[in-house]
Amino acid sequence: MPKDPTPAMLTFMRTALVSLLALLLVACAGAGAKAPTELASDDTPAAVFAGGCFWCVESAFDGVPGVIDAVSGYTGGPEKNPSYKDVAYGRTGHLEAVRVRYQPERISYDQLLDIFWRSIDPTDAGGQFADRGPHYETAIYVANAEERKLAEASKAALAATGRFDKPLVVPILDAEPFWIAEEYHQDYHVKNSSHYKRYYEGSGRGPYLRKVWADEKGQKTAFTKPSEAELRTKLSPMQFKVTQRDGTEPPFKNEFWDNKKKGLYVDIVSGEPLFWSDDKFRSGTGWPSFTRPIAPDAVIEHEDRKFGMVRVEVRSKVADSHLGHVFPDGPKPTGLRYCINSAALRFIPQKDLEKEGYGSLMPSN
Repeated sequence: MPKDPTPAMLTFMRTALVSLLALLLVACAGAGAKAPTELASDDTPAAVFAGGCFWCVESAFDGVPGVIDAVSGYTGGPEKNPSYKDVAYGRTGHLEAVRVRYQPERISYDQLLDIFWRSIDPTDAGGQFADRGPHYETAIYVANAEERKLAEASKAALAATGRFDKPLVVPILDAEPFWIAEEYHQDYHVKNSSHYKRYYEGSGRGPYLRKVWADEKGQKTAFTKPSEAELRTKLSPMQFKVTQRDGTEPPFKNEFWDNKKKGLYVDIVSGEPLFWSDDKFRSGTGWPSFTRPIAPDAVIEHEDRKFGMVRVEVRSKVADSHLGHVFPDGPKPTGLRYCINSAALRFIPQKDLEKEGYGSLMPSN
């Protein structure tokens, strides 16, 4: 008869089983993933950038005021419907890239270029940081002569600063078909924030960018969600309950319900801008109320059927924080009332916007 397994043997078997299950889950995820499709064009202006790992480039643009969306994908190769596996093995000639749709009245192509430069090592011709190989190379894909002119001028201006000891090697190329990457790659910095943060730091990208741009505070260009462990340290119990557990704070006993100061309200979790003080009004409900967010795409709205009611929940775009609800009983010009928990917000006085990195959002009047 075989002997009973020892504790060491049991530990080994459990570890092996967990590893096998993890491999099966990864395989299933890849097998069930929707194949890449060509991203259809519309009349909305879009910029395409390749900067190594597309998770990181997408994160740099996601949540920036004026950016409608940032989509990870593949471009620069002749093959149709390339898969991540084929691209990663260098079989297709594609680069990992991100297509950024934007509102030119709120953010310029020049500003998008600046965000791109600040998210990469423009002197590396062999990949980016720990990611090596041609599919991790950098490039700016331009759709017309005006974009090419702006991209070339931006590159020349950056080189002239003397910030880098080596030449800038990012090519400026004509746009090619852009293929949307598999769904599990989209918004990876949000859906898998803990792993993303470890990767961002461990690959060397985070330390490098902080060192290169240490002399400039710059503008807020990227917003991320800290891990749950960090949030439990950073947030008060009420802030954690509201933003992470869809809670509601007491009316009239919260920080901003009667705040009349001019400034910007941002997500307490990620810092992404949400509401202007100019759109705040006294609703009599005991919670901060706004007629609209800072931009139509600044928040996400979902149907909420909890507690036997049908309401529209409001959540932040990047950190996915629960903010509150929106109701159709507000004043003009929108007729809406965004009823928001103070615990989900941080208030930045208008005089501090530049210092806090939100200077580009400063009202013109």
